[in-house]
Order: sequence, then structure tokens, then C-alpha cells
Amino acid sequence: MEVHMTYATQEIWTWWLAIYLYFGGLGAATLAVTFLTDMYLKPHRHLVIWGAGAGVVLLALGSLMLFSHLLDKMAVIHVLNPLIIFIKPDAWIAWGTQFIIWMMVWGVLYALPDVRETQFAKKTPLLKTLIHLSFVIRVAQWVQRHHKTVGWLAVVNGVGVAVYTGLLLQSFPAVALWDNPAVPLLFTVSAFSTAMAFLLLLMYTLITDRADDNIRMLYERIDLVLIAAELVILFSLYQYLKNGPESAMRSLELLWNDYGWLIGFIGFGLIVPFFLELKSVVRGWATRVPIIAASVMVLAGGYLLRHYFMYAGVYAYPW
Repeated sequence: MEVHMTYATQEIWTWWLAIYLYFGGLGAATLAVTFLTDMYLKPHRHLVIWGAGAGVVLLALGSLMLFSHLLDKMAVIHVLNPLIIFIKPDAWIAWGTQFIIWMMVWGVLYALPDVRETQFAKKTPLLKTLIHLSFVIRVAQWVQRHHKTVGWLAVVNGVGVAVYTGLLLQSFPAVALWDNPAVPLLFTVSAFSTAMAFLLLLMYTLITDRADDNIRMLYERIDLVLIAAELVILFSLYQYLKNGPESAMRSLELLWNDYGWLIGFIGFGLIVPFFLELKSVVRGWATRVPIIAASVMVLAGGYLLRHYFMYAGVYAYPW
């Protein structure tokens, strides 16, 4: 009996999941990079406060976006249970939820001693009351004694969140665009690239100490390598889709015939910032404007990657 195949673009995981994946990867990678910088490059109170604060907020917003789209909101109880990952190890939503929760916990704890020392906390009535509670003081002292342990617990969970965003898509076998080994790698590299861009944006606008020039330069160099790696992964993905099953070729047609993907993401989200950062690394810029512009483009490109991945997801079914 002849079997006919029907191909359709999935319409369930759309822009809302793209935002969840984007905020999750960006927030987690921002926390990880911030804490590694503070532990091994330079103790940096302002960077910890801004990086940890932004990272936790991004993770919370991304999780809220996912929660708001659950049909059965009470089902979240199952993924909040840490034992679920042992009962069903392939439940990537459960793994991601645990990584996100513990990322936020360790992120807040790591930043607590630095927050207690800020003038804002000392002068704001509510925060002033909280930071002088005996329990909060004991926790802050414990964090200071176990500074790197707490930092590495946050970093490990941050990497887990970044990788999980790709593994979640890869676990969807009906969509060839998502079900391939390049996706977790692509999303992880993209998460850390956007984190570098976000931190560069912070350090060129809000944290403008000239003593941090070496950190900024390091971030630019790392982001340069990450963008190059992303381009290589995209080329490999192109070859996979070109020679893959028909649903993969349909996704290829949707992506590489779309100016938003080609010009918006690959052009202005990757190639243009790559050359702007390359010029900065090789010869420098007279002003900070080009790097700020490059950072904004990388951040926008990070969202566009996930946005188009959702809308180009084609699945096949027989009829």
C-alpha cells in the first residue's frame, strides 16, 4: 500500500517558546560568565550585582512565559519535584526546571554578600531591614566562606540551562530541523555569545571603569570566537538539512529563503558584529559606539535564531 506524506509547519511552539528559550539561555549564561569573572579575573561587586540581578530576572521572565502557556497549570508540580529526573530521565522540561530553580537559588546566594554592602540596600527601608536579619547575616557569612563552591554550583547549573534549551528541541523527533546533534551545541554557543554581548553592553554603559578594559577586551575576544563557532555550526546545519529527509529540506527552504533569517540573523546578528568586534580586537575603536551596536545586534540575533527555528519547524505525517 502506497503511503503519502503530508508536511506541515508546526504551530504549537511559536514565539512564546522562543522567548522562553532565549531568556533561559541568556540569563543562565550571563550568571555563569559573571561569576567566573568575579572568581578568577577580578572581584567585581558591581558586575556581580548587575549580572546576577539581570540573570535571575531573565530566568524568572522566561519561566513565567512557559508557565503562562501551560494548559494545566497544576501540572507544574510534577516538574518542580526533583525526583522526577530520576523517575523519567528523558523529561527535559523537568531537567530544565531543576537547573533553572537551582541556578536562581545559587545566583541570589552568590550575590547576597555584595548586595548587603551597597548603599542602595543600606538606605532602602525594606532592604535595610532584610539585610540586618540574623538569618540573612548568617547566610551571607556562609556564602563568603564557601565563595567558590557557591559560584561553581551556579556555573554548573547555568551551563545545564544553556545546554537544556537545545536538548529540549532535539527531543522532538517529528521535526528534522530540531532533531539533530547540532541544535544543543548551537543553542549553547548562542547563549554564551549573547551573554558576552549583554555583559559588554553593561560594561560600556553602566559599568564604565577604565580599570575594566582588560575584562571588556577578553569578552570581545571570546564573543568573536563564539560567533565564528556559531557560523561553522550553521554551515554544518545547512549541509545536514540539504541532505536530510524531506521535512528537513522543507525547513531549509523556509529558512534560507527568508530575508529575516539571512539578513536579520546571519547578516546583522552574526557577520556584522563579528567584523565590528574583530576591528576592536585588532586595532580598537575611537569610541565605544561600535561595540555597543555590535552587542545590541548579537542580542537581537540570538532571539531571531530561536524565533525562526520555531517557525521553520516542519513535521511529516502519513495519510
